[in-house]
Amino acid sequence: MRPIVEFCSSNVSSYTKQVFQILEEDTELDAVEYGCLGHCGECYMEPFALVDGEFVSAPTPDELLVKIKEKLRESKEALEKDFPF
Repeated sequence: MRPIVEFCSSNVSSYTKQVFQILEEDTELDAVEYGCLGHCGECYMEPFALVDGEFVSAPTPDELLVKIKEKLRESKEALEKDFPF
């Protein structure tokens, strides 16, 4: 199963459009945009996304992309540790 990175459409229009576009082209994951992710307070404060359901935010879109990639790497390493075959 591929990881999923979810974006709020309001946050995309304000902050994360470039991050969404970069990840949308990544064939190793699913990047999706929804009308609302239920994080309305955070939505207007800074860039964020949900990585496999976990909230990830950063002060800038570039920093968010780095944090998302780190989270994806951590998740992959944990999965490989639990299922080494």
